[in-house]
Order: sequence, then C-alpha cells, then structure tokens
Amino acid sequence: MKNLKYLYLLLTVFPSLLFAQSKAIIEIQNTSDLERKEAVVSIEWKAILSHFPKIDTTNFVVINSATKKQIPFQFEHKGKSGIQNLLLQLNIKAKSTVRFSIQKGKPESFAVKTFARYVPERMDDFAWENDKIAFRAYGKALEKTRDDAYGLDVWVKRTDKMVINERYKTGEYHADHGNGLDYYKVGFTLGAGSMAPYIKDSVYYSGNYHRWKLLDNGPLRSTFQLEYDAWDAAGTKVSCVKTISLDAGSQLNRIENVYTYSDNKAMPVAVGISKRPENGVLLLNEQKGILGYWEPKHGDDGTTGVGSILITPVKNMLVEKEQLLAVTETKNNEAIIYYTGAAWDKAGKITNSAQWFDYLNHFSEELKNPLVVNVKAL
Repeated sequence: MKNLKYLYLLLTVFPSLLFAQSKAIIEIQNTSDLERKEAVVSIEWKAILSHFPKIDTTNFVVINSATKKQIPFQFEHKGKSGIQNLLLQLNIKAKSTVRFSIQKGKPESFAVKTFARYVPERMDDFAWENDKIAFRAYGKALEKTRDDAYGLDVWVKRTDKMVINERYKTGEYHADHGNGLDYYKVGFTLGAGSMAPYIKDSVYYSGNYHRWKLLDNGPLRSTFQLEYDAWDAAGTKVSCVKTISLDAGSQLNRIENVYTYSDNKAMPVAVGISKRPENGVLLLNEQKGILGYWEPKHGDDGTTGVGSILITPVKNMLVEKEQLLAVTETKNNEAIIYYTGAAWDKAGKITNSAQWFDYLNHFSEELKNPLVVNVKAL
C-alpha cells in the first residue's frame, strides 16, 4: 500500500520528469508574414537536455509531427567539445507553427548540404560551399604573386552536390563542365562582400588570411575562422578575426568580424562588391543596409548577382570605379556582423535583377523577424 502511494505521487506530481526521459517537443513559430523555405533553425542544446536529460545522441531522430517523417539535423559545436545547438532545416508558412518531436530511433542518412576546407594544394585557399553556391578566401601563399587578390571569391554552381573537391582535383574550375565554374573577378577589390577599414575615403586592405580554424562542417551549417595579421590602416595597426558561416539553402554567408586596434574610438569600415566596367543593375538602400549588384552578362558564363546586408547603421553607400561600398562603423575588439553572398542565373532559381533584389529584401526582413523556438516535454 505504501509503495502504491509513492507511485501515485510520482505520476501526479512529477509526470514531466518521467516523460522527459523519452521524448521532447520542439515548437517553432513564424509570427511574420514571410514564408520561410529551407530555413536552418538553431535550438539550444541545454534547452533540449532540460526536458530530455538522458538523450542518446547516437540513437535519436527528429520527427515532423504533421508528416510523421524524419527531418535533417546537425549538432553544432562552434569549435567546442560539447554540443552547443541542434540545427534543423525546415519550411514554415507565414503566421504558422510547426512541431517536431525528438525521440529514440535510428536516424536516416541525409544529404550533406554544406562543406568547407583548407586547400593547401592551391596556394592556401580556403573554400566553402552549400547546395546553392560556393566561395573561397585567399591565403598567405598567394600574397605578392601575380595572381594575388584581396576580397571574397564566388564559385557559381548549378547542382546541389558538393563540388569543391572535384574542382580542385581536376584543376579546371575556370571552365563549366556541367555544374558551374569560377569566372568571378576579384582583383584588388573587396570582391563579393569582404570588409575592410575605410578611413579618409580610402579602403585599407589587409593581407590574405594567415591562420584558419574549422568550427563545424555540415551537413546543414559549416563555420570557420580566418585570422589576418596586423596591417596599417592610416597609421593604426589593425588585426582581424573573421568567423564565417554558411547554411544549407542560403545564398548568403553570415560574417562576424572582430577588429583589434590600438584605441577605443569607432573605426569606419566598408563592405564592398567588385564592379564590372560594363553596366550592371544596382541596389543601394542605405536605410535597410542592402547593397545589391546584378552584374552584366559575362558571355556564355551567364550572370552573377552579388549582395550584402548590413545590420549596423550605414553611414553612406558609394559607387566607385571598381567597386560598390557600404560604410558603417565598428569598435575595438567588438564583433560586427553582416551577411553577403551571390546567386547565378544559370542555376535557374534567381535569373534576373528583380528576383535577386527581392531575395535580398526578403532575407533582410527575415533577420528582423526571427522564428520563435520553444522546447517542452511531451
């Protein structure tokens, strides 16, 4: 009889503790008028553990409560040994809520949609990609060579497969063999949205990156750091650490720069996009912080759209001979975050300037209206 009383107390007073051992519910709410497609959502791992403390990370699945099907997920470590977040990729309509259950089970094999790596066999390149687009940054070995360049490079693609390793292996990435190519011209500009100090109407470029660190590598998000040694910016020594993330399904990278320099005054910096001699289509929205460019057609290679979204106040936007610039400010040893990326018309999804600028505007509104995540016990 005494044991029955204890059992009754456990079932009535502490039911959540029992159920939390085997299942948890993730509720994601879209409060905006924006439909989200292929969105990668981050859920704090400690929130999941609070409801599912004995979760077996080698034997669990994420199930869409409506379709009863598994969805792709990734453990995000951010360079640490322990799990920091659970990443999910999903579609969610405007003004709606979707629910997922985390429970025991054997996860299906999902496609790898992001990838990044250091490329020592090609002059210290660092290259990364997702299922939409690819990029690279130039490394130390390229400095002071005839091929040296400053900004971010774009590798266009028209496949959802990972292509970086194949292109470097063949060494023929300047020709399209059916999945895209590298025809983007960076030169001595900021390329496809790199950032640099902008002092007295001049860009003060760093050298190429000298050290790298891979923090996470797919399947839904790849994140890495690039370190730049100190350089002179109008008499001030400046160094920088860039943390770059690319999500599956996105045309844009998230870039977090931390500049370290010798005083605590705000330092002007500029995000830049390389400009071609021929006429392209421009979008300069200082109020929203959106810098967009639809390049002129490049023969049989097609057309690339490049764009950047700043979330810090923009002082002004400039159209110079070789590049477009959006000027803002940062502070010593404080992170400044922005987004930048590209699209290719031959990929068949974004095929003209209007569609590209719509994408940038939609992305900007998504940043202002984040999805709401709630984890609860079932």
